[in-house]
Amino acid sequence: QVQLVESGGGLVQPGGSLRLSCTTSGTIFNMYTMGWYRQAPGKERELVATITSGGGTVAADSVKGRFTISRDNAKSTVYLQMNSVKPEDTAVYYCNARYSVLAYWGQGTQVTVSS
Repeated sequence: QVQLVESGGGLVQPGGSLRLSCTTSGTIFNMYTMGWYRQAPGKERELVATITSGGGTVAADSVKGRFTISRDNAKSTVYLQMNSVKPEDTAVYYCNARYSVLAYWGQGTQVTVSS
């Protein structure tokens, strides 16, 4: 059974930093494209960033230059380093693993940006 477990969410002040982690189990991690998505109240889930098995990355325009996605295949973990956060970054952040027609989601972790 594939499991994705996110951690690292919480309350952070505007301009601050936070690092999210997502650890997977039950599958061959390095085969998967990993991604972070987020969903704010009343809004649809949106892509934040993805990283392929080869290390290629894509990020949403709204987070470029502030957020960085990375992966550690030895630890079966993907990270999202969030810098210079803004109130509009407040959302539940979800980890996603995708390979061919297979897709898995974590349970989500809340990030709140507020002073």
